[in-house]
Amino acid sequence: MKLREDEVLVPAPGGAIRSVVLRPVGDDPLPGVLLYTDIFQLTESTLRTARRLASAGFVVCVPEIYPHGDLAGVALEFDDDGKRAGLAGAAATTTAQFDADRVAVLDFLALRADTTTLFATGFCIGGHLAFRAALDPRVEATVCFYPTGLHNGALGADADAGSLALAASIGGRLMIVFGSQDPHVPAAARVEILSALYAAGLEDLELHVYAGGEHAFMRDVGARHDPVLTDLALTEAVSFFTAR
Repeated sequence: MKLREDEVLVPAPGGAIRSVVLRPVGDDPLPGVLLYTDIFQLTESTLRTARRLASAGFVVCVPEIYPHGDLAGVALEFDDDGKRAGLAGAAATTTAQFDADRVAVLDFLALRADTTTLFATGFCIGGHLAFRAALDPRVEATVCFYPTGLHNGALGADADAGSLALAASIGGRLMIVFGSQDPHVPAAARVEILSALYAAGLEDLELHVYAGGEHAFMRDVGARHDPVLTDLALTEAVSFFTAR
């Protein structure tokens, strides 16, 4: 599968959002996927995952999650300095800013001539952002990979973004993937998330907990990476998006 890959600037109220759009070569209309990165932004690791998803027949748009400050245009390294910078970028971004950028990117995808339905996905903080994207009635299906802060509401500059409290507004299908050995979302936190979703009336959802999976097990750099679980998770995500 040959892919086309373009860097674009998505118009947004706070300033343009640098994004990468990937799709199979051709002009056929395909489902559009908003893919949120982890705190390290547009790394080659995340883009490799985006390419795999695009090759399954999607138009994938990967925006920077910190597009308006000092980290605009910066892909962070997977080291302590990169982690500190990424966490600082999150701490400087409010939920309202994340939400405004999300609307802008979904508007951009919806207006493209080569997109049909809209989906969302994301990793780590991006998994939480994908959950908030699911609140948009245009998003028909969402896959959240090990979303952080969902159980206690922590998101960027806000101690409690209230994401779970808004779960009843989700009209599309929802799938959440965790690793069983994720210290950021341990078993008690996963139970809290599932209980809140059920209480909100979202009983028709999928929860996958992969035995032995660590946090960020899909990031293909570092000791946490699990290639087998990564392949399984991506296969399940594609199957979920295409409604099997």
